[in-house]
Amino acid sequence: MIIREAKVEDIKQIQIVRNSVKENTLSNPNLVTDEDCKEFITVRGKGWVCEIDKQIVGFAIADLKENNIWALFLDPKFEKKGIGKLLHKTMLDWYFTQTKEKVWLGTAFNTRAEQFYRKAGWTEVGTHGSNEIKFEMTYKDWTTNANR
Repeated sequence: MIIREAKVEDIKQIQIVRNSVKENTLSNPNLVTDEDCKEFITVRGKGWVCEIDKQIVGFAIADLKENNIWALFLDPKFEKKGIGKLLHKTMLDWYFTQTKEKVWLGTAFNTRAEQFYRKAGWTEVGTHGSNEIKFEMTYKDWTTNANR
């Protein structure tokens, strides 16, 4: 298993992973384009992938422009192996070396993702849109809880 920075050449496999998930699915896969991914990993922030046998099985993307976690997704066949936790840690460690601004994300209610973020120390602060919970992580909380 390799965690490495995402490259533009990874976008096709990133999209396959994004569209393979069973929760937090896109209502229309065309809503997140290859160009969107490219902008987020090359201009707005940075992304990481988990690669096993030259196949991308998970990815995470942080957006410095909006202080947001844009994505953290795993191929369902590779869940419960610690990959999400490792991608999450890698991404937030990097994020907080770039800025000390709090970071936020939205995720659907009553999902495994919601439980993952709660366990990782994120604080629920309200809703994002009409169907997502909004969570925040401060620099202080991350540095206090980074070993969860």
